[in-house]
Amino acid sequence: MKKTLIVGTVAYDEIETSKGSSGKILGGAGTYIALATSHFNSKSAIVSVVGGDFEEKYLNLLESKGIDISPIEIISKGKTFYWKGKYHNDWNKRDTLSTQLNVLAEFSPVVPEEFKNAEIVVLGNLHPLVQTSVLNQITTKPRCIILDTMNFWMDNSLSELLEVISRVDVLVINDEEAKQLSEKESLFTAAEEILKMGPKYVVIKKGEHGAMLFGDSQFFTSPAFPVKEVIDPTGAGDTFAGGFAGHLSESKEINFETLKSAIAYGTVMASFCVEKFGTTSMESLKKEQILERLKTFKKYTTYSL
Repeated sequence: MKKTLIVGTVAYDEIETSKGSSGKILGGAGTYIALATSHFNSKSAIVSVVGGDFEEKYLNLLESKGIDISPIEIISKGKTFYWKGKYHNDWNKRDTLSTQLNVLAEFSPVVPEEFKNAEIVVLGNLHPLVQTSVLNQITTKPRCIILDTMNFWMDNSLSELLEVISRVDVLVINDEEAKQLSEKESLFTAAEEILKMGPKYVVIKKGEHGAMLFGDSQFFTSPAFPVKEVIDPTGAGDTFAGGFAGHLSESKEINFETLKSAIAYGTVMASFCVEKFGTTSMESLKKEQILERLKTFKKYTTYSL
C-alpha cells in the first residue's frame, strides 16, 4: 500500500455563519486533509502538534479512519491551536475573531522513519520554514509533493515561501492568492508566472466557481459541484487537497490527465464538507456516496458536440 504523509494543523475551531454557530469543534488543515485521504487506498499519517486539552475522542476518530496519528505530538502542559471565525452572506468573505497559536508557535515537525519515503506528501497551510523542515527529512523523492499556502505567508515570509514552492510538484492556492503571489491580474498570466517559480502544476481554487489546473502549455477547468445549501465552508479547500492527493495516491502515473481526475475527486469531496459544520460530514462519509456523487458530477460536466 502506498503511503501519504500529511503535515498540517490539528486544531479546535469555532465557527459562525448565517446558518448558526458550531461551538468549539474539531478543525485544522491536517484534520480535513487526512479525513479526505482516508477514503482512498493509501496509508496516511499526520505530522502535527496538539495540547493536553485536545480530547482523546478526536484522536480516536482519526485512528478509526486508518490514519496513523503517532506523529501527532502531544504537549500535555500546552493548549491546542484555536481559530474562531465568522462568515458573511458572501461565503468567500470571513472575519477572523480569534487566533491562538498556542503549541503551534513552537512546532518542530518530526517525520517518522516509516513515512520518510512516502509516495505522496501534502504540505498543509503552515509556516514555510515548517514545510521546508519536512521536505528536508524526506529520504526518497516522492511521486508528488502538494503544497497549500495562503496570503499571510506571502505578506510575512515570502522568501521562505518561494524556496518551498521551488521544491514542490503542485501548488494549490485560491484566485486572490494567485494574483498576489504573481503580481498579475489575470489568472492565466498569474499561473504562467507561478509555474516559473518551480512547481510542475498550479491548481487555482475559485470557491463556488470551481478550480483551474495549469501545466506547461496545458490547461483544464472544472466547475464546483452544485450544493443546495452551504452550512460552513471551513476546511473545504483542505478537503479538496485531501481528495486530490487521495486520487493521486491510487494512480499508476501522475500526469496532467490524472491531475484532471484528481480535481474532480477534490471537488466532490469538498462539496460534502460544506454541507455541515466542521468535519461532521467527513466523519460519516462513505466511499459509495463519493462514487455516486462523482457519477452525478460527470453527468453535469460532460457533453458531446
